[in-house]
Amino acid sequence: MIAKRYEEQLFEILTRERLTIATAESCTGGLVSHRITTIPGSSAYFLGGIVSYSNDVKQSLLGVPQDVLARVGAVSAECAVAMARGARAQIGADIGVSTTGIAGPGGATPTKPVGLVYIACSTPWGDHWEEHHFSGDRIETIKASADAALALVLEQLAHRADTTDH
Repeated sequence: MIAKRYEEQLFEILTRERLTIATAESCTGGLVSHRITTIPGSSAYFLGGIVSYSNDVKQSLLGVPQDVLARVGAVSAECAVAMARGARAQIGADIGVSTTGIAGPGGATPTKPVGLVYIACSTPWGDHWEEHHFSGDRIETIKASADAALALVLEQLAHRADTTDH
């Protein structure tokens, strides 16, 4: 049996649970939103997304605090969580998922190498984030980041199911 793609699994769960989702993307440039919307019927649960490449957009549209950007930068867990929360709030979704990182080949610093990506998921039952270090070229990093973002949402939905079943 062939395993279902992440976006197919999301379709089943979000439709069944009547939950909605929104995205806030930086390094993936809209790929997470694109993947979600490749599924017919995704308009029932995908409300929209914000591609926030610049810090100004992260601040003005997603509400990422200036002190977070100044203190730890856009490529950080704090920024990813603020972006996910901002997507939920601005778009009015149950779930917000975000990506922020360095896809390369440029943009790296000694403490933030190419392939460093933070992904966050904000839900009514909590906020969760992950730090990833992907290898490969820019496209491979972007694809891996989108996979990880969708997988994190599925993990949080499974966690919710585990806690509500008991």
